Amino acid sequence: MTLNNHAGVIRVGIAGLGTVGRDVAAALNGRIHGVALSAVSARNVEAARDWLREAGLDVPVVGIDQLEPHCDVVIECAPSALMRRLAEPVLRAGKKLVVLSSGAMLDNMDLIELADLHGAQIIVPTGALLGLDAVKAAAEGRIESVKMVSRKPVEGFRGAPFLVANGIDIEGIDVPKRLFSGKAREAATGFPANLNVAISLSLAGIGVDQTQLEIWADPTIQRNTHTITVVSDSASFSMTIENIPTSNPKTGRITAQSVLAVLRQMTAPMRVGT
Repeated sequence: MTLNNHAGVIRVGIAGLGTVGRDVAAALNGRIHGVALSAVSARNVEAARDWLREAGLDVPVVGIDQLEPHCDVVIECAPSALMRRLAEPVLRAGKKLVVLSSGAMLDNMDLIELADLHGAQIIVPTGALLGLDAVKAAAEGRIESVKMVSRKPVEGFRGAPFLVANGIDIEGIDVPKRLFSGKAREAATGFPANLNVAISLSLAGIGVDQTQLEIWADPTIQRNTHTITVVSDSASFSMTIENIPTSNPKTGRITAQSVLAVLRQMTAPMRVGT
């Protein structure tokens, strides 16, 4: 299997033209050498075509399960419920799938076996987190504990299933409020739009049932903040990232940039980092 088409360019498809999908698509307009946008899928086809035209991008809008023939690499920026429809054709064709909704992998772990069977690859970008290089390196030895504390402005949690199910009201709070403390797996269903970072951390380290997580709604901050602390037999470390939100308060600007970094290193003459 080769990533390059006859023109020597990696063809990239984007599933979903929300905040992240649009940012990635716009950046692919000649910004990364050897990489080009080749197709997109979107819920509202006409709106997607209008946006592409305004952005100067001449690529087709196709169904989410029809992206594969147009692409060498597909970037998932779609609702997690659509994961299988997108992933299966891509992986069966032996291609690369970049997954942003890493929380959806918990219910679709067999996709890893499918990728292995067909020589495909699932790539989970670092996204809004940091330090996954160090976590992966530590996991080559023995990790004793991993904990993440996530703090977001109140608007970043509105409508979260965990809050609705437990009758937790965060409107009008004026001091930080802890919403959750427990295993990453439990938070994945309760905060699906907020905490793909927790699942990515778990996949890099010791798994969703051993990764501990605290979630705070914090009216005193303006940025989505994640602190991870790892204790292992090779190193102990703690890191904090403060992400500047996009127009969608649940998503940081660095998420789209993380996808671009993944694409750039596919053709770069030198790769830095694990």
